Amino acid sequence: MNRHATTAGWLSVLSMGLGQFYNRQYIKGLLFLLFHAIGLSFILIKLRTHLIGMITLGDQGQHLEKVGRIYKNVEGDHSIFMLIFGVLSSLVVVVYLFVYYLNIRDAVLTGRMRNKGHEPVPFSKSMYNVATNSFPWLLLAVPILGVVFFTIMPIIFTSLVAFTNYSSPNHIPPKNLVDWVGFQTFIDLFTLNVWSNTFFGVLTWTLIWAFLATITCYFGGILVALLINQPGVRLKGMWRTIYIIPYAIPQFVSLLVFRNMLNEKFGPINQYFRYFGLEGLPWLNDPFWAKVSVIVVNMWIGIPVSMVLVLGMLTTIPKDLYEAAEIDGASPWMRFRNITMPYILFATAPILITQFAGNINSFNVIFLLTGGRPVSADYNNAGATDLLVTWLYKLTLDLNNYNVAGALGILIFLIIASLSIVSFTRTKSFKEEDMIQ
Repeated sequence: MNRHATTAGWLSVLSMGLGQFYNRQYIKGLLFLLFHAIGLSFILIKLRTHLIGMITLGDQGQHLEKVGRIYKNVEGDHSIFMLIFGVLSSLVVVVYLFVYYLNIRDAVLTGRMRNKGHEPVPFSKSMYNVATNSFPWLLLAVPILGVVFFTIMPIIFTSLVAFTNYSSPNHIPPKNLVDWVGFQTFIDLFTLNVWSNTFFGVLTWTLIWAFLATITCYFGGILVALLINQPGVRLKGMWRTIYIIPYAIPQFVSLLVFRNMLNEKFGPINQYFRYFGLEGLPWLNDPFWAKVSVIVVNMWIGIPVSMVLVLGMLTTIPKDLYEAAEIDGASPWMRFRNITMPYILFATAPILITQFAGNINSFNVIFLLTGGRPVSADYNNAGATDLLVTWLYKLTLDLNNYNVAGALGILIFLIIASLSIVSFTRTKSFKEEDMIQ
């Protein structure tokens, strides 16, 4: 019963286009066969060396070789270039295998049509169907390839680096080769005191920072929005404009201004304290006060975003609910707790989770305000206010510990993904949407 589909499928497995030839689709079969010949030749001739190089990462680095009475500098294998070209070649192979799958799928579907007594679709009609039914995919083909090679490829490369010993001073090409070490970098990060103390300390502060930065900005924005939205408040437009100004100013400008204002010796804040006979505080030089400072400054930058969001939410809440609650004798706090807050949480819970994930990777606030300082003697090349992402930055650009930085990148992704998925699936927004579907 399935004779044509089975035969066409197995022929397509043997070679692209054979199944189409069997189904009497000669032009389509010729195109698949041509792609198969060119793709396979390109992989075996051009990409084979890069694929092998990705596995070996080279045999010999840059070295001196004696030629007669002099020594000549001989360029060796560059492990990182070999890894990059290997990843690119692997992606090309994946694209080739995907087309191979499409070739098999097309032959099997056409064979099933023949089993039912239908004639194979002519090539002209197939092209018409592609131009009409698959037109969105044709338009998205170039952006998808761009995402694959310019987004997915760097992610894969960074992840692979975590499984090598690519770090200064002994494994930096071109002088030295890089080797695969498996999960050794992750094991060192969790077990060696020189790394584990820093990792768990920075991770703890990162999670505390992300929680406090999200909660303070979120509920601070709700508070400001509710105050502006009160019936007795006049000039609401003016207040909205005033409170949105901190967001309108470029973030890096605000952070640099605050860094100067919080300077322990010359900052205007401590100057005012001294004017009143007080000593002032080490805002950015003491671990505790530095953490307080970044949270407070982040509130200045983040509250306007939540305020604008909540102001929009407040306009969608039916006024009938407030009127009915007021008639029943509900106090303002009860109306807020039972009407306003549930509506706001239902609409903004996914955004709240997004802000939490973004705060884990909040690079600008820490880097521009404190630079991760003050320096901590308990940490390895990390400061008291460093987040995982700023520590990763230092390991990469300042210390050339690329393998540890790659491992941190993977761990940051796993932390953000797991926390975001678990939090989102517990929200009412997700549960009610799932019930509707």
